[in-house]
Amino acid sequence: MLIDSHVNLHAPQFDEDRDEVIARARAAGVQLMVNISDKISHFEKIRALADHPDIWCTAGVHPHEAKDEADLQPERLISLAADPRVVGIGETGLDFHYDLSPRDIQAKVFRVHIAVARATGLPLVVHTREADTEMGDILEDEFARGPFRMLMHCYTSGPALAARAAALGAWFSVSGIATFKAAEDVRALVRAMPEDRIIVETDCPYLAPVPHRGRRNEPAYLPAVLAKTAELRGWSLGEAEAKTEAAFFALFDRIPRPVT
Repeated sequence: MLIDSHVNLHAPQFDEDRDEVIARARAAGVQLMVNISDKISHFEKIRALADHPDIWCTAGVHPHEAKDEADLQPERLISLAADPRVVGIGETGLDFHYDLSPRDIQAKVFRVHIAVARATGLPLVVHTREADTEMGDILEDEFARGPFRMLMHCYTSGPALAARAAALGAWFSVSGIATFKAAEDVRALVRAMPEDRIIVETDCPYLAPVPHRGRRNEPAYLPAVLAKTAELRGWSLGEAEAKTEAAFFALFDRIPRPVT
């Protein structure tokens, strides 16, 4: 089963042909997708896409948008997460590259999401960029308060943070960045990820993999990400598909695993 663990199908880039994009994904063999929340004001549109039986969703606030939810309370996300089509919390985290929200607000809102992941038992979808030390410190501090499950989405940060997150049991997702010519550091990270906690994603409409780089990304391009993951791990395509599928359902366990 091909599973795209991180799509943004509600993004305006898909407004003209969203149904066709979903159809192409299915034709490419993608049998399940998780549509990721970037801000609460978009949740209605995000959740509507999860009316498709093969699309699920999350609830949360991207660190870029944290400034608009500076007073976010756990109860608000817990309420959204009560919907059975919501299977994760986030995406949330720290982004010190763009700093589109103040860093202290990013951290505050991130900790709210962690509390919600802990309370609901749903996995936390973590975005981290150029904040390795701060991210590791928050994850370890919060984990000491009580365990929670986490996915380091589209992981491109350093090996030290990867090791800290892995020690807490984190899952990691591989994106099209692993196919980019200049991304040998990312490929090294993929080779070192915990074997039973690797999943794949497109992060569409962003980060189209080679040979589609430069185009709008879409879930139909997921096979290129899976193939690169297989190559880097020394797996056959069948092994890569089976291993990433098993890891996905172990993490997103609100989603019923199809009976084969």
